[in-house]
Amino acid sequence: MTMHLVGPYMTTTNYRKQKSKKLTNNQLDRLRVEWRQYNKRMRKMHCHSAQFETFNDYLDYVQGKTRKATNTKRETYVPPKVYRRGDDTQKIPSHGDGVGNGFKKESSTYTGDLICGIATMHKSNAVPIMRGTDQAKDIAKMRR
Repeated sequence: MTMHLVGPYMTTTNYRKQKSKKLTNNQLDRLRVEWRQYNKRMRKMHCHSAQFETFNDYLDYVQGKTRKATNTKRETYVPPKVYRRGDDTQKIPSHGDGVGNGFKKESSTYTGDLICGIATMHKSNAVPIMRGTDQAKDIAKMRR
């Protein structure tokens, strides 16, 4: 049978609420000790407002019946101040079409006489050839 033939009674969600079980005396004694330890831990962390005043409040909290109220004051978001240029400041025009500072970089050129040329080795690797060496012969023989 395929799933599209199954009726609405077939579900994986359980809608029935489970009944809470009665706590035994041993469990209540253990929870009382935990309540004292919890309050002590909150005092050490300087979170006095997070303590439970009565054992019944702690018991409801542990069983999930009520939630401890968190900080109810919510601060509204205030965007940071943005600096905007006033009308009284002088506008200085930039050079060119608004990109860069307008100065052209000088192209670098080799002015020495040590390198006499550039050779291409295997895999299109450009290698400079120096004067007074056998590099040109080695490259011609494909040696390094």
